[in-house]
Formats: sequence, C-alpha cells, structure tokens
Amino acid sequence: MIYRKLYMDKIIPFIDTPFIKILTGIRRSGKSTILAMIRDELRKRGIKAEQILSYRFDSPLYEDITTARDLYNEIKNHLYPDGRTYIFLDEIQEITGWEKAVNSFLQDFNADIYVTGSNSRMLSSEISTYLTGRYVSFRIYPLTFAEYLDFRTSYTAPGDPHQEFARYIRYGGFPALHLRDYTPEEAYTVVYDIYNSTIFTDIVKRNQIRKVDQLERIVKYVFDNVGQTFSASSISRYMKSQGRSLDTETVYNYLDKLERAFIIDRCSRYDIRGREILKTQEKFYLADPALRYAVLGYDPNYVPAMMENVVYLELVSRGYRVYVGKLDTAEIDFVAVKQDKKVYIQVTYQINNPETQKREYDRLLSINDNYPKYVVRMDDFAEGNYEGILTRHIADFLLASDY
Repeated sequence: MIYRKLYMDKIIPFIDTPFIKILTGIRRSGKSTILAMIRDELRKRGIKAEQILSYRFDSPLYEDITTARDLYNEIKNHLYPDGRTYIFLDEIQEITGWEKAVNSFLQDFNADIYVTGSNSRMLSSEISTYLTGRYVSFRIYPLTFAEYLDFRTSYTAPGDPHQEFARYIRYGGFPALHLRDYTPEEAYTVVYDIYNSTIFTDIVKRNQIRKVDQLERIVKYVFDNVGQTFSASSISRYMKSQGRSLDTETVYNYLDKLERAFIIDRCSRYDIRGREILKTQEKFYLADPALRYAVLGYDPNYVPAMMENVVYLELVSRGYRVYVGKLDTAEIDFVAVKQDKKVYIQVTYQINNPETQKREYDRLLSINDNYPKYVVRMDDFAEGNYEGILTRHIADFLLASDY
C-alpha cells in the first residue's frame, strides 16, 4: 500500500475534530485505500481495534443495510462502550438518506466519522441541509504523475521521468493499473470496466435513464473534444446532424450527471482583463486520460489534448481553482488560482517553428502582472527563461514543487 501523502496531509489534521470527513471521487481512484491509511494512523496513535467500525456498502456483506434507520441501528449496536468510536462508511451513497443517520451520529454518539462516495450528490443541497458546517470534503483523484512514479518504483521498474510520462499519459493514473506491468489491452480492459460500472450504476441505474444510447453519444462527443471549448447547444447541433434530435436542456442534464459521477470536470472560462468568470463555452476534462483511450481507442493524435488534461488534473489535485483564460480574442490554456497564488500556463506538444513559438509566448507576455507564467511542452528543448516565462518539459513541471 503506497502512502498517498498528497491527501493524508490534508485529512490528518481533521482527525478527532467535530467534522464528518467526506472523500469523493471516481470509482477506483483510491478512496477505500485512503480510509485504510487513516485506520493505520489511528492504530499508530493507540486506538484499539474494537474502537473502529468499518463498512463497505457496495459489498454483499452489508446489503441488508439500505436505509438511514438501518444504518443508525447498526452503528448504535456496535459502539465502543468505553470511549470514542471511529466510524468508516465506504460508498455511503448506497444508503438511502444516509446524511440523516450520519448527522445523528454526531449528535448522539461520541464518534469520529469518515465516509466515501462515488457521486457528488453527496455534496448536494440535501447534505448541506443536514450537515451545514459539520463536514469537510476531499476530492480524491487517480494518481498524479509523482504518485504514479512512486507506484512504479515500488512494484515495477521505472525509467527516466520523461520516458515514463509517455507511458503515464497512455495508461493513466488508476492505482490498480500500476501494481504490475499490464499490456495496453489489459489496462484498457480494466479502465473500460471502471467506465462501464460508473455509467450504468452511478448514472443510468441511479437516474433511471432509458435512452442510454443518447448518453453514450454525448460521452463520446465530450471524450473526443477534450481541451476544446463547446456548449450544450453545439452538442445538440452535432446530434441533430447525426439524425438524433436532442434539446440543449437534455444535454445539460446528461453533462451534469457525468460530472456528478466524476467522469468529467467542467472548466469555466475566465476573462483575465475583466476579472470575471464567463458562463459560456466551457471546456471539459476527463477524470483520467485512460478513459478516453479505453472508450474510443488509442490515437497518438490525441496526446496534445491528453497533455492538457493531465496538467488540469495536476492543478486541481494541488488545490487550485482552474479556469481557461480569455484574453481579448486569445486563449490561455489555464489560469490557476489558490488563495494568494496565481499561475498562467500554456500547454503545447512541441514548438517546431517561429510562428508556434510566437503564438505560445506572446499570449503570456500580453498579461500585465507578475504572477508566474509557464510554457509546458513534451519535445526536446533547452529549458530556460524567455522574458520571464519559464519553459519546462511536462514531466518536470508535474514533479516541480515551486508553484
């Protein structure tokens, strides 16, 4: 079990605080493993095994617990009698009305509570009603590039980071794929199973969707346009051109469900001069680049888009709020903001002519502030500073700690 410091450093300060700790993220991103790490931390602090209650509700072992009342009675009957009980509830979205039970645990029991779920309805208005001010949430992503290298070091034989990045962008960051060397076919079989179970369990079944083919066509459109700005109306027009009528409201509903299941992330545009978030022409990024290849097949022409996807995931996993920058008629790939920090980033596969260099650098040079600016690329070049703009190989950028 590889220690995921990125998340544990955020969660550990909240142990034994009066907050429910909620871990969310796409299936198989490592939430259950992080719960195991927290339990290990508790044992190191002297917590007894009988003080820890652990349930995984996607297991047949607990299929008789289906409602808030069932859950409340189960926990009540197994509380540690001589002190605090530590309660771990994995895939809690399977329990109807779970937030009512968990809220009661806080009021009725001496308990420290940790829950996970694979659907962002866990953070919906219903939860806010019951748990306002009583929870902290942590989004768990598949492995970052640095974490991927940790896995490779522990389980296989990693190469040079630049070479490893080419493998990482193709295989993605689902932890299970890096416990040994899989062939691409084997890896994409695993990823497609994650995708399939998410689509049909967390979206189709939960929302009682009947027109599954419509949903899958929208998925493929989004997967095929990673890194491109588009709107629900553009998807609607595309579907119409394919002989499938689909209104924009339905498209929005499908996109929302894909977001809630953590398959895609919406990235809004930000007007750099006007300093405001724009509501049109967003971009969407995937929870993991391997999803695109598992569903649509591997295509080296999509490496530039997947590079952009990986940089986006790196930034949000570090806690940045990430936007697509609008600068008059030009676009900055990413504007990343965290408290008093701001970073501007252009991502390009390669720069092989003066025109490309001018386009990538001039956009950043047009921004009149002193926040760090980067051009991130994948080809061979001499790293340097161009009028204050740092140029880095994408592998080095992802491993850097200075932003």
